[in-house]
Amino acid sequence: QVRLVESGGGLVQPGGSLRLSCAASGFTFSRYAMSWFRQAPGKERELVASITAGSGIASYTDSVKGRFTISRDNAKDTVYLQMMRAKPEDTAVYYCAQISGNYWGQGTQVTVSS
Repeated sequence: QVRLVESGGGLVQPGGSLRLSCAASGFTFSRYAMSWFRQAPGKERELVASITAGSGIASYTDSVKGRFTISRDNAKDTVYLQMMRAKPEDTAVYYCAQISGNYWGQGTQVTVSS
């Protein structure tokens, strides 16, 4: 069955960096676009970044442009989210998703605080 397993969350200071990973299994990873979402307490889940299959074209929500980078390693069936210059408003549970099949990971908590 399809599995998406996130890792790499934790506590980071404002201005710091963190890299999230999502290991995928149960489908042909290279053929599907992948996305990262986040949900902060009391807020709706929002799309943070996506990366296409094949050429791996990335797109981002405005609030993270220039700070976050999504990438993928098709040899490892893994998608990454590199977070830089973290802000307190980035605090949320981050989810990896394969939207076309409506598959989601369990989420990983990211807290940006001094």
